Amino acid sequence: MQEALEQWKQMAWARESGIGEQEFPAGALYIVGLPIGNAADITIRALWTLAIADCVAAEDTRQTQKILSRYGITTHEISVREFNEVTGAQTIIERLKNGERVALVTDAGTPAVSDPGALVVKIVLDAGFRVIPVPGASAVITALSASGLTAKTFTFVGFVPPQAKARRETLSRYASRGDAFVLYEAPHRIQALLRDLGSALEPGRRVVVAREITKRFESFTPLAAGDLAAWADAHEPRGEYAILIDEAEKKESEMGEEVLAWVREIAKELPASKTAALVSRVTGLPRDTVYQSVLRSQGKAE
Repeated sequence: MQEALEQWKQMAWARESGIGEQEFPAGALYIVGLPIGNAADITIRALWTLAIADCVAAEDTRQTQKILSRYGITTHEISVREFNEVTGAQTIIERLKNGERVALVTDAGTPAVSDPGALVVKIVLDAGFRVIPVPGASAVITALSASGLTAKTFTFVGFVPPQAKARRETLSRYASRGDAFVLYEAPHRIQALLRDLGSALEPGRRVVVAREITKRFESFTPLAAGDLAAWADAHEPRGEYAILIDEAEKKESEMGEEVLAWVREIAKELPASKTAALVSRVTGLPRDTVYQSVLRSQGKAE
């Protein structure tokens, strides 16, 4: 692999990125993000890290081998997955004690985020070794960027429990908060999830169903919550899903008399726009809702 690295250093992309001059400390665990579907989404730094590592700790060595082979990387692999994270972490620590660089990867995306790896990272940190992130693709961020959701904050839920009762309770809990949230689901459970989600949400609440993100049949489907069950029945489950739920519409009537009184008092000291910004930041109510309330209290409603 050393010969290949020397060849890479001569490439324009390597020279311009400066990757060949960057430091990659020995005796450290590297958390390497891999593509979530499109192999071209891998980063220069990820490729370099995988190439110079003494071993790659993979969730599924067969899947990771496909990426390594695609780019001519021959680094040795070991298996570290959900059911052997403790023993896998100990194996990694022994290698780190010997001054090795270990790259931790999952089948797709970033380790330790709705994927194995979090326990490994904790054990390695507790043992006193350095953990270095090598950023890569993230399904939740990628999905949000193309969803059209306008909420400024969101809750990342990931996979909900597969058992029907626990799934419904979880969905009901997040739906009742009114905040935007994001779910992941596998194809064999997507229909049940969408039916239960549709029941948990107000019928008009906006939902985006994202499928096969970055892959050939990528799709983003905006739906009203009341249409989720029918959509699930009409579409054959295929690929991995991210489901994005926009924040619930908040009406002035939800502010309550106490908050409305507070708004009116603040508006006596601050301009309407600043009052709206302050109250929106504190309560989570849409700024425009508060702004219009202030104007109405002043007899200036638009």
